Order: sequence, then structure tokens, then C-alpha cells
Amino acid sequence: MRYEQRRIDGDISDDFGGNVKMLTLKNVKKRYNEFELDCSMEVHSGMITGFVGRNGAGKTTALKAALGLIHTDGGEIRILGKSAEDLTPADRAQVGVVLADSGFSEYLSIPDLLPVMESMYPRFDRQKFIKRCEHFQLPMKKSIKEYSTGMKRKLQVLSALSHEADFLILDEPTSGMDVLARDEILDMIQEYMQEKEDRAVLISSHIAADLESICDDIYMIEEGRIIFHEDADLLIGEYALLKMTQEQYEGLDKRYILRVRKESFGYSCLTDKKDFYLENYPKITVENNGIDTLITMMIRGEEV
Repeated sequence: MRYEQRRIDGDISDDFGGNVKMLTLKNVKKRYNEFELDCSMEVHSGMITGFVGRNGAGKTTALKAALGLIHTDGGEIRILGKSAEDLTPADRAQVGVVLADSGFSEYLSIPDLLPVMESMYPRFDRQKFIKRCEHFQLPMKKSIKEYSTGMKRKLQVLSALSHEADFLILDEPTSGMDVLARDEILDMIQEYMQEKEDRAVLISSHIAADLESICDDIYMIEEGRIIFHEDADLLIGEYALLKMTQEQYEGLDKRYILRVRKESFGYSCLTDKKDFYLENYPKITVENNGIDTLITMMIRGEEV
């Protein structure tokens, strides 16, 4: 386990064993008409941190705030130990970024990008970048506007991985890709982490399987607020969905129930103490579910 206890509703007081904080958001606020972000989270070196939530929950807004791309209305942001406005060009070169709603000028081709990347990133690896573009069959001479959505996202990810950054911030990096391409990109992210132990990744995705396969911890955001944070190994190993009849629910010890939802057959309950219910309630159905179930229960379920 990488930290002491599960965190829910924005509490960020847990101990990560002294790893360097690559990113800290503390009560960061941003208001857009009827939407308000009020987000607290941390990303530590040596970890891949997943960021989940339904569309419009605030993921992209939080990431843009972290990068200093939007003005915020309050709170504290520190990235690589500095506030965003204090980052030097050399500091920014240590961050690889993929954002869901932005990218390169669509009138450029890959050869056009090479001098741009070299001027921005002193450690840009030209040959590795070209080799990877060829591997993913990106048209070298076509302008980016002729690329498919998946191709554009591949180009963004390969660019972020090409300049020896210490910290990756990836917003929906596998969007629009087929299964094989997604797997290869996720493998590259893991290889990136293995090359240096003090690196970190913050990755958002609506594809739960992507995060379950590579992440060390998971944050969940809903209506602009962090409502859940857990170690990924614990989420997979100790969380479960309990399904039971009305009678079984009435006799249930509910100490370890996080959320409950009324169903046609009775009740579904989210727990973080699967073994307790397996041992004490053998007639209840216990299902090992992943992040999709967690999102559904945390949003649609009710507190006991």
C-alpha cells in the first residue's frame, strides 16, 4: 500500500511515504456559470495517478488549472514544486501534456513539427519520435487536418513522450484509438515510468480498463469536487458490489457499506471490505467490479 487510508470528499491528509509531490491542488476554485470547480488532489513521483469522472465533472478544467492555462478564482496550485506562474521554460519542458480539446496546428505535417519540438524541448529525441510515428503508421507528409481523431491523439501522446519529461499530464490520451493502439500506448507509458523512478503521470480516461491496468491510485471527481481517492490495488482487491434481497439487506451489518442503491431485485451495495461479507454472509452475491461500477455507485448510490 502506498499510503495510509482511503480518502473521500477532498481530504488530502494521507502519508505517501515521502515521495516528491509533482502536483498539488488545494481547494482550487473555478466558476463557469452554473459549474464550480473546488478541487484538492496530489500526484507523487513514482506513481501513475488516474483521474476519473463522467463528462462535465471537471477533469479537463482541473488539468487546465494545474497547467496555468485558465485563471482560477482561488486555492493553491503547485507543479514541480512551484506555482504555475513561476515555471520557467526549462521547467515547462519537464512536463509532457496531452489535452482533450487542444493540439497542434492542423496545417502542419510531422516534418514541420520537428524543428518546433527541438526549439521547445532541449531533450527532444528526434529519431525516437520519428520511429514511433512510423510504427503507428502516421502519414509523415500529410497535414494534421487530414488525420483521423485517433491519429491526432497518437501524435499528441508520442510528442509528450518524446522529450524526456519528468511529469506527464494526459487528458484522455487513448481517445479514438483501437484496442491494439491503446494497449501499445499504455505500454509506452509504463515503460516511461520504468526508465526513471522519480517520474509521475496524471492520466484521465473514460475507458476504465485503461486506468485499472496501469494506475497506482485513482481520484474520482463529480460536480467539480473530488469525492473519492483510493489505492488501485485496494480498489481491485478489496472493493466489491454486493447484491441482495430486501430481507437480506434488512439483516445486513452496514458498517462497511459505502453506498447503497435500490434495485428491482432488492439492493446493490458498494463495500471496501469484501472479505467481511464473503465470510459472514455466504448467501449474498459478491461481485468483483471495477472503476465503472465505482463511478455508478458513488454518483447514483446513497450513503447508508
